[in-house]
Amino acid sequence: MEKRAVPQPHDYEAGTTPPYDGNGLDERKNDKVQEGGAVLGSVDDFEQYGYVARGLKSRHVQFIALGGTIGTGLFLGIGSALTRAGPLSVLLGYTFTGIAVFAMMQCLGEMATWLPLPGAIPQFCARYVDDALGFAVGWNNWYSSSITICAEISAASVVIGYWQGAAEINVAVWISLLLVLVICLNIFAVSVYGEAEFCFASIKMVTIVGLLIMAFIVDLGGNPEHERLGFWYWQHPGAMKEYNATGDLGRFLGLFSTLVNAAFSYAGVELVAVAAGEAENPRKNIPKAVRRVFWRILFFYVLGSLAIGVLVASNDPHLLSAQESGAAGAAQSPWVIGIQNAGIAVLPSIINAVILTSASSSANAFLYTGSRYLYALAQNRQAPRVFLTCSQRGVPYWSVLMTAAIGLLTYLSVDKNGGAAKAFEWFQNITTIAGLFTWCSICVAYIRFHKALEAQGIDRDTLVFKSAFQPYTAWFALVYFAVIILFNGFSVFIDGNWNVSDFVAAYIGIPVFFVLFGVWKILKRTKWKSPLEADLHTGKAALDAEDGHWPDQVPRNWLERFWFWVA
Repeated sequence: MEKRAVPQPHDYEAGTTPPYDGNGLDERKNDKVQEGGAVLGSVDDFEQYGYVARGLKSRHVQFIALGGTIGTGLFLGIGSALTRAGPLSVLLGYTFTGIAVFAMMQCLGEMATWLPLPGAIPQFCARYVDDALGFAVGWNNWYSSSITICAEISAASVVIGYWQGAAEINVAVWISLLLVLVICLNIFAVSVYGEAEFCFASIKMVTIVGLLIMAFIVDLGGNPEHERLGFWYWQHPGAMKEYNATGDLGRFLGLFSTLVNAAFSYAGVELVAVAAGEAENPRKNIPKAVRRVFWRILFFYVLGSLAIGVLVASNDPHLLSAQESGAAGAAQSPWVIGIQNAGIAVLPSIINAVILTSASSSANAFLYTGSRYLYALAQNRQAPRVFLTCSQRGVPYWSVLMTAAIGLLTYLSVDKNGGAAKAFEWFQNITTIAGLFTWCSICVAYIRFHKALEAQGIDRDTLVFKSAFQPYTAWFALVYFAVIILFNGFSVFIDGNWNVSDFVAAYIGIPVFFVLFGVWKILKRTKWKSPLEADLHTGKAALDAEDGHWPDQVPRNWLERFWFWVA
C-alpha cells in the first residue's frame, strides 16, 4: 500500500483540529479516534492508507451539479411516462417531484457546507441520527450506485446499436469498452473525473438547451411543414390519460405513476454533496452548486417535460411501438420522434450520440459516487479498512475497483431471454427504491442536525449556507418521498393486475434497507443520538481555518465576470 506524509497533530496551533477532509486526523487522540459513534481514523491509519485530495475545481463542481447525473431518463425514460399518463401529468409529475428534490437538496447543502466530508451522507446519518442508519444508507447507496453503473452502461451499449454496422458487433464488446473507459476516468486522479464530467455535462446542457429552443420554434410553426402545433396534443388525445382505472381515479393514478418515474429520473442529484470532501473551497462552491440545482430542475426537467408534451402525442404510433419493442437508442426517444414528425431529418444521429454521452457520463458519475460511499463506510469502520487506501493523487483505488467490479453484472443484460436478464431487471428495481431511501435519510439527518444546532446553542443565522423554511422543508420532502416508496407498486393492487413478481420487484427494496439497519443496530447495539450528543464539531475547526487559504477570483473583464458567474 502506498503511503503519504501527513500533517502531525503537533504541527497545528493549540486548540485547532487538523484537517478532516478525508484525512481522519484528530489532535486529541492518535488511536482510533471516535466521536459521536463514528470512527474517524487515526494518524497511523492515514500514514498507512493515504487520503483523498481536494482536486475538484469550482467549474467541476458547478457542472456536476448542473448535469452530472442526467442520464438516459430525460432522453428515453420520459417517453414511457408520456404514453402512460399524458403530457399534463408528465409536466406536473416532474414539477412536483422537482420541488421535493430541491427541498431535500437544501437540507443536504446546509449540512455539506457546515462539514464537507468525503462520502458525506453516511457520515451525516451516523453523526446526527444513529450509526445503524449510517451503515444502512452507506451500503444502500453503494449497491444502488454500483447497479446503476450496470443500467447506464447497458443502455449505452444498446444505444450504439442504433448505427448501422455497430449493431452487428456483439454488445459485450461495447460493454467492455465502456467499463474500461469509466474505470480509467476514475482511477488516476479526481481531477480527471472532474474534467470528464465537465465535458460530458457541457454537451448535455448545450443539447438540452438546443432541444428546448427547437421545440419552441417547431411548436410555433418554424418547421419544414410550417404547421403550428401549439397545445394541440393536449387536446388530442388529451392532457391527462387514464391509467388502470377510469374517470378521475384513472387520471390520478396516471399522474401518480409519473411521480414514480420522475423520482427515478432525478436519481443521483445528491452527487454534488458526495463530492464536497474533494472540492476546492467547499464553503463557497457547495452552496453555489446547491442553488443551481433549482435551475437544473427547472430548465432541464420541467421545461423538458413541457417540450416533450407539445412535440409528440401520447398516443403517437411511433412512440408506442418504440416503447413496446424496446427500439435502440434515438428510435425510442420522444425527442427524436417529435423531430421526425416535424419533418426534420438531420438530428436523430446527433441526439443518439448525446444519449450515448449521457449514459456514459452517468455511469462515470455513479462509479465515483459508489466508490466514495464505500470510502465513507470504511472511515466509519463499517467496511474493511483496505477501502481507505488512496493513491498519491488521492484516489481510493480499492474502493473504485470494488465498485467497478459490480459493473461486470452488466454482462447479464446480454442474455435477453434467459433468467440472467430477469435477475438484472430485479437489480435495477432494487436501486430505484434505494435512491428514495437515500433522500428520506438525508431529510431525517437534517431534522436531527437542526435539533442539534438548537440544543448546542448554534445560531443558524451564523451558517455560511442557511436553507429556508426549516425544518418544515425537510418534513415536506420526507413525507413526499415516503409516500412514493409506499405506493410505488400501486398498480399490482388494482383488480386483475395482481402479479407476485411485480409486487416483489416494487417492494423488495424496503426490507433490504431495514435489514441493513437492523443488522447493525443489533450487532453493535447502537443508540439513537440525542441532539446534545450529535457530533457537530469533529474536524470543523480545520475546515474553518482552510477558508482563508483559497484565493479569491477577481474578474479582469466582462468575459471573466461571466465565466466566474457560470463556474
